[in-house]
Amino acid sequence: MQAAMDAARIAPQHGDVPIGCVVLDPTGTPLASACNERELTGDPTAHAEVLALRRAADKLGSWRLEGCTLVVTLEPCTMCAGAIVLSRVERLVFGAFDDKAGAVSSLWDVVRDPRLNHRVDVVAGIRAEESAQLLRDFFAGHR
Repeated sequence: MQAAMDAARIAPQHGDVPIGCVVLDPTGTPLASACNERELTGDPTAHAEVLALRRAADKLGSWRLEGCTLVVTLEPCTMCAGAIVLSRVERLVFGAFDDKAGAVSSLWDVVRDPRLNHRVDVVAGIRAEESAQLLRDFFAGHR
C-alpha cells in the first residue's frame, strides 16, 4: 500500500485527485504504478487503476494479469472494477471506501458478482484512514 500512497501523492502536482495504484506480479514484485491523470491528459478514463493495468499488461506482454494483485488507495469505481475483472487480476487490495462511487463494497460488488466470468479476492480497508486523509486534504484545498 505504501507504493500506492506514494503514487497518489504525485497526482495533485498536476491537479488530479490523489489516488494511487500499483500492480504486483504473482511473487509480489511491482509491475507498474500510476496515479490519476484525468486533468493531466484530458482523458476521462485515466484513473490510476486503468493506467496501472495498461502498464502492467504492456510489461507482461499480455492483457491477462492472472495471479497479479492490484493495490489502490480508494475503492474502485464501476469502470475500474470492470477493468480489474476483465484483466483477470487475482486480488484487489484497497484503502478507503468510496460511499459515492465505490463498486467493490459500498454501492455495488462488481468484482465478486457471480454472473461474471471472473471473480476477484478482495482485501478492503488497508490504511483506509491515511488514504481518506489524502483525499480530504486535497478537496479542502479546492473549496
